[in-house]
Amino acid sequence: MKRYLKLMRVHHYIKNLLVLAALACSGQLFKPDKLLLGGCAFGAFCMVSSIVYIINDIRDKEKDRKHPSKCKRPIAAGTISVKSGWVLAAVLFILAVAFNCISFQVIPTVLLALYFILNLAYSFGLKNIPIVDITILVAGFLIRILYGAFLTGIAISNWLYLTVIALAFYFALGKRRNELKKIGDGETRQVLKAYPIDFLDKNMGMCLTLANVFYALWSMDEKTMAFYDNKYLIFTVPIVLLITMKYSLAVEGDSDGDPVEVLLHDKVLLALCVLYLAVMFVILYI
Repeated sequence: MKRYLKLMRVHHYIKNLLVLAALACSGQLFKPDKLLLGGCAFGAFCMVSSIVYIINDIRDKEKDRKHPSKCKRPIAAGTISVKSGWVLAAVLFILAVAFNCISFQVIPTVLLALYFILNLAYSFGLKNIPIVDITILVAGFLIRILYGAFLTGIAISNWLYLTVIALAFYFALGKRRNELKKIGDGETRQVLKAYPIDFLDKNMGMCLTLANVFYALWSMDEKTMAFYDNKYLIFTVPIVLLITMKYSLAVEGDSDGDPVEVLLHDKVLLALCVLYLAVMFVILYI
């Protein structure tokens, strides 16, 4: 069972919590009807993202066997057969359809389909085109936010959208940077040949700066303060600065650049994220 959960990359479901961002930031997280919609959104996205991971692992099994860490993935390592992988993907597809049917709405369904199609296109060739590859990764983060917002009928500030986009670009560039440093020959990822390390460093700095600026602007925006009826969000800015600095320190070390792996293996970073969530909970709900 453990190897199937690994194939599904369950630990990456943490990224799918973004579908609950709109609901959480609205102060309506504990309304039963909204929570049901949010739960279905999270479930559907988790199933679809796992399908994408399985297809990608099946397609890249030969390249993954040459990678220092990806060689341990179940398909590449041979602990799960390709046939079993396809069967699991079919089961997950049925579950995704079930979750989506429970909370069916046209726009969220289109967004979920768009996420699936974009990631299939990524797996089948777009990941080899520089800039396009990281743009698709960023689109995945943005679609998660939009999916949850449309499904629950909650509007999100444009400043928050920009914050997510800038941070997602930083994550994607950081992933490419560390892959280039560790496996720079491009044998396991062709697109690495197109990225100079200086380009990645400079644009990572730019995106991280923009993300912090956008977040600060959101916290000080008059509409934001009026919506939450308080002026305390500005006090979360220093925590966000600490989080981004600690992540930057980690990702520029010996990390492979994967945001989830960086977060789960850095106790200080994880503690800072928990602190941020706790402070936001107090501001929004107490």
